[in-house]
Amino acid sequence: MAIETGPAVTGVLYLDGTRLSRALKAGIAQVLNDAEYLNKINVFPVPDGDTGTNLVLTLRSVLEALARHKDRDLGPTIEVVADSALDGARGNSGAILAQFFLGLADGAAGAGRWCINNFCEAVQRGADYAREAMGEPREGTIITVIDVFAVEISRQAGAGDLDFARVLEKGLARAKVALANTTNQLEALRKAGVVDAGAKGFVDLLEGITEFVKTGTPGDLQDSAGLQLPAEDTEFATSETIDLTHRYCTECVIVGENLDRRKIRECFAGIGSSLVIAGLRKRIRVHIHVDNPGQVFELASQHGEVQGAKADDMLQQQRSATQRGRRVAVATDSAADLPDEVLENLGVHVIPVRLHFGERSFLDKVSLSPEEFYQELLTNPVHPQTSQPAPGDLRRMFEFLAGHHEHVVSLHVTGKASGTFQAAQSAGTRVRKPDKVTPMDSMNASAGQGLVVMYAAELAASGASSAEVIAGIRRIIPLTRTYALLGNLEYAVKGGRVAASKKRIADLLRATPVLELGEGGTIDVGGMFFGRKKRLEKFVRFIQRRQNPACTYRVLIAQGQCPDQAQAVAQLLRGALPSIQDIQITQLGTALGVHGGPGTLVVALQSGYQASPGEPIVPSGSTSPGP
Repeated sequence: MAIETGPAVTGVLYLDGTRLSRALKAGIAQVLNDAEYLNKINVFPVPDGDTGTNLVLTLRSVLEALARHKDRDLGPTIEVVADSALDGARGNSGAILAQFFLGLADGAAGAGRWCINNFCEAVQRGADYAREAMGEPREGTIITVIDVFAVEISRQAGAGDLDFARVLEKGLARAKVALANTTNQLEALRKAGVVDAGAKGFVDLLEGITEFVKTGTPGDLQDSAGLQLPAEDTEFATSETIDLTHRYCTECVIVGENLDRRKIRECFAGIGSSLVIAGLRKRIRVHIHVDNPGQVFELASQHGEVQGAKADDMLQQQRSATQRGRRVAVATDSAADLPDEVLENLGVHVIPVRLHFGERSFLDKVSLSPEEFYQELLTNPVHPQTSQPAPGDLRRMFEFLAGHHEHVVSLHVTGKASGTFQAAQSAGTRVRKPDKVTPMDSMNASAGQGLVVMYAAELAASGASSAEVIAGIRRIIPLTRTYALLGNLEYAVKGGRVAASKKRIADLLRATPVLELGEGGTIDVGGMFFGRKKRLEKFVRFIQRRQNPACTYRVLIAQGQCPDQAQAVAQLLRGALPSIQDIQITQLGTALGVHGGPGTLVVALQSGYQASPGEPIVPSGSTSPGP
């Protein structure tokens, strides 16, 4: 008697760790290829043009982890994916995607491979995790498309289809319909005539995964410059008016034992917008938009150890994303001291230096203002230490700016006093298009670094090419000199910059040293004067003797909680150097303030100018600074 059998089941019937890893790599390649387009259509929740950059940074962490992971079992593989995505997550979409992967990993615990039904259950869990991570889920975003995809693949599997290729293809088709509909679900998207950028990134990921499962062909990284973009007049619906509910996109990771996501969510509810709480038990990533990043880090510290604190200025990002005709973006670290209005008017992007008072860490000028810094300096028994920006901060800034401009020039505090320039060089080699990023050593600090940055930004604002901006910077560096009158040698002693014995000698002789930044970027004692009377007059005479009276000058004064003294120095300088064209005063930050304390004055001068009103200042080339 013959036994009847059903038709043979064909197709891709399982995913193991190896196959999943290759499929994810193909999907990630698709997202990376689309990154610039995703940046350009990013108008929700704020039009800061960084969704593509955030997804690139999130998924590159996954790529790097998969390159090291060789397990054929599915459970350990998806766990590596989830952990690396959480560590590298950036922005709303990155944090939501990381939480989606965590749901997948929870649904694959101990599994060697997935059949289609196991896969569908894990995707549904990932969708649930992603929605639960959001403080205020909004339909018409990535979460909507994830939900639609999860429902459709479960429907296909429930109808008896066991082939991953066919099920994924049907799920992708429904996800694309949901993506197109996001334009109608959110007013910001409808007005701009675009789909949601985060949702588009998720569909890109699905497209690459589906294509690999169908064909076995891995994705290739291509240049996304040729992608069709929205019409010029609708690319950014809010480009004419900048209206952000909160200014800083703030993130950190809380590390501890048995972390309570509900309590952490309640802790942050109400202090900002776009709240996403991603992670499980031992590691929680907090993403939120606020005006006071320091409050976020302080609240986070109540639950565990705070790691990876960062705060991106969305107002600054939005201006960069909507600038027309700006070929070169100029960035710097917060060791540069410049007035806020100059930074904003010239579109300079600032990467904060890290500041540490013992175990408490801050982002310079972001989570700790200059006024707060000096108050902490006076009252905290622990002397602060500064450290260069985290590599991820530099890389994130470079990726973002390179996605919106032809070139990025970043100017950093003198390499003779800090490793920031070297860190920027390393970060610049790790972006998707390293040829678009040029880190440079300003050979200066504080107000001097600020003047070099200002000059570079003026050239960039005038429409100069990257070659012209770089050449201009190289010309201007030796024409920029900086002098510092320390408020008190006590802080330099605490920081280990000056031996206590030298302070005792200086106090005995009533001597006041003046620091000088030389052409090689070194910070040296340029001289000293004796006696406490008329110290400002003596400081100005010290500066005057080192200038060429035939030159014209631009001057920037940075003051450490002594604005009246700064005004007095400005007046004395105008009398001593009549050829000064412009003097501005700003607050002194941590670069030199940490060594001089309150009362420190820094004077920087750029020489050799002829400026026309409304035009960038350029070196005349006919003069040079005096000896």
